[in-house]
Amino acid sequence: MKNIDPTTTKAWKELEAHFSEIKNEHMRNMFNNDEDRADKFTITWEDFYVDISKNRISEETQNLLLKLAEECGLEDAIESYFTGDSINQTENRPVLHTALRAEKAADIKVRGENVVPEVQEVKARIRDFSNEIINGTRRGYTGKAFTDVVNIGIGGSDLGPVMVTESLEFYKNHLNLHFISNVDGDHVFETIKDLNPETTLFLIVSKTFTTMETLSNATTVREWFLKSVPEKEVSKHFVAVSTNLQKVEAFGIDPDNIFPMWDWVGGRFSLWSAVGLSISLAIGYDNFTSLLEGARKMDDHFRLTPFKENLPVQLALLTIWYNNFFKAESEAVIPYSQYLHKFPSYLQQAIMESNGKSVDRNGNKVNYETGTIIWGEPGTNSQHAFFQLIHQGTKLIPADFIGFKRSLFGNNAHQDQLMANYFAQTEALLHGKNAEEVEEELKSKGFSQQEIDRISAFKVFEGNNPTNTILIDQLTPESMGKLIALYEHKIFVQGIIWNIFSYDQWGVELGKQLANKILAEFSTNSVINHDSSTKKLLEFYLKK
Repeated sequence: MKNIDPTTTKAWKELEAHFSEIKNEHMRNMFNNDEDRADKFTITWEDFYVDISKNRISEETQNLLLKLAEECGLEDAIESYFTGDSINQTENRPVLHTALRAEKAADIKVRGENVVPEVQEVKARIRDFSNEIINGTRRGYTGKAFTDVVNIGIGGSDLGPVMVTESLEFYKNHLNLHFISNVDGDHVFETIKDLNPETTLFLIVSKTFTTMETLSNATTVREWFLKSVPEKEVSKHFVAVSTNLQKVEAFGIDPDNIFPMWDWVGGRFSLWSAVGLSISLAIGYDNFTSLLEGARKMDDHFRLTPFKENLPVQLALLTIWYNNFFKAESEAVIPYSQYLHKFPSYLQQAIMESNGKSVDRNGNKVNYETGTIIWGEPGTNSQHAFFQLIHQGTKLIPADFIGFKRSLFGNNAHQDQLMANYFAQTEALLHGKNAEEVEEELKSKGFSQQEIDRISAFKVFEGNNPTNTILIDQLTPESMGKLIALYEHKIFVQGIIWNIFSYDQWGVELGKQLANKILAEFSTNSVINHDSSTKKLLEFYLKK
């Protein structure tokens, strides 16, 4: 990949000049001056209708952003991404979560070997295992069918599976899914307190089988299990997704119950692999396959579609525009579906762990902004929470509105109310309400001029707040796969243009190292070599 400081490109310079000209223009004027604006800035693809017209951009803005992508070598970078080049250069690894959903006939080489046959083999094992658990042919140690599944993992080994299983809860079968991630013991015991060891299956998901939180939680669960079950039965109730066969077998897990992971799949992009075993168990393997197929379709769209009609490219370029020129530090993701209530949290890790970097691919400190802060909640709940800040606060907060044309249960009255709010909010954020409109409204309600003069300033909305409207036909496993992959590829594009490595995460290491040091001090009840604040805090804690 080209290692180009984006601020040195011709396009960046032109964007800076263009920004000075356009930064104060109101989107209301943009719409008033161009009756075809919505058509020009809408992309229709499969069951997705994506309207980016409510952004503070012109056709010139879009063209300059596309020029920036070209100068930064995005087209060649995409091919490197899909063909197995070691683009995660600090760890000397390819980035090939896309291979996990590739077609059977694909030839994707890692270090000279086609990995697709091995991926297909693992998928077949996921299929067989899932079917046996769901159908009751594989049972617990007393011969009873499994009723509950507990996924024990953290980070990508938790966030992806829990987000997808809750997003696709409509498609769930009879199995009850539980997730243990936090090393907080209360979290662990609250999860398992009402479970029956005879009918519970445990999935331990850890690439190295050394992750402190996961191993601590798994050990605690194993001890709880063995209080009422002979040790030899561990193999019937515990399954692992890991590369560390020795440690997994030492834990008591049958080698036939170990599913592999690969170093060319980053944790936060691993739900498509055996890390998604809990997903397959929750919604069935056929639906899991549909999830992967949706992602594959988005992969093809991203790889083959010209950038002007390319959904991940366009959404990524808009982030660049707001982050680097308007200096907007955060983005809101607002799904108008309660099923997607964990989607913003999932994207927090996917985006912020990927692009929260301050050193470029040349090892130099960057002099421009990179990763954005991601946050959000479902509508309409969020309208009664943080929308006040977006509408009338002092910060520019671009927002993605994600909605579905059809509900899953078919209640049109509720869906119409939900979607009326969805459309109304993007329109309100665009237009706002000026002083004249406020005065006219108050007059119509019988307010005196004195009352109007006193209160009108508080009821003015400036508007001009940018939004992307992502409208999808219906929430299905396939459409969910497309949506997740859309954001995955958006992350990639941002990383290429910011000239950073998106697929390592060294920033999570220091805290882990210090935590292990402090934990060792707890065992000796001695506190050494800390700053005065941390030292006093630790001493206070140890007095319990």
